[in-house]
Amino acid sequence: MKQRVITAIVALIVFIPLLILGGTPFNLLVVAMGLIGMSEFLRMKKKLLVSPEAIIGFLAMASLLIPKTWLDFIPEQVTNLGIFYFFSLCLLLYTVFSKNRFSFDDAGVLILGSVYAGIGFGYMMHARAVSLWMLLYALLIVWLTDSGAYMIGRKLGKHKLAPHISPNKTWEGSIGGSLVAVVVVSCYLYFFPELHAYDSVTMIGLTLLYSVGGQLGDLVESAFKRYYGVKDSGNILPGHGGILDRFDSLLFVLPLMHFTGLI
Repeated sequence: MKQRVITAIVALIVFIPLLILGGTPFNLLVVAMGLIGMSEFLRMKKKLLVSPEAIIGFLAMASLLIPKTWLDFIPEQVTNLGIFYFFSLCLLLYTVFSKNRFSFDDAGVLILGSVYAGIGFGYMMHARAVSLWMLLYALLIVWLTDSGAYMIGRKLGKHKLAPHISPNKTWEGSIGGSLVAVVVVSCYLYFFPELHAYDSVTMIGLTLLYSVGGQLGDLVESAFKRYYGVKDSGNILPGHGGILDRFDSLLFVLPLMHFTGLI
């Protein structure tokens, strides 16, 4: 517990000032988190971080994450998606020349991992560009849902939510976590009416949707960790695991916010 607290304090000391500052410093932090997240996919897949497939995978992920304004040296008609497709083809081509060391399945995992980390963390940049309060809205939903589910699940949890994937999660904790998030975040929205893209009732409904979506993101992370037989996606945050462990819910919440017109 002591290690978890120390790590959380140090992480917040780094994250919060850059979050408030925004702009390029925050975007550089997000790019770094995306690269670390991609490295965690490679480690779970038992791939070397310094290898042809890893380098191509990092470039594929970065092509989705890095703002196009940072790529002024590339012809204007070439899009980030086009660059990503090029590196995806490179991964597929590498299966031909790797002498069966790198398979089509391996390429599929890295391509999917690039999309998951690259686009997911890209939406974090986009949310911060909309406003600090919009990104805080997303973070509050995730943190409150997670904390509420943990506390209520410990006290009242009896019915397992997904025992084959995450045995400690319960329906009581899941429902309680979402209720906590909706109640507290509704108060937050009351003080920041500029976040209201819709009427108050719709915003409360969307908050519930995002809370549920965040929990599904957590379960997805648990599913592929169980598949690869690892406890945590990484160890860069002692006591907390890896970057994907900490941001799995947010990587689902932010796209939902985009699809529903908030960012």
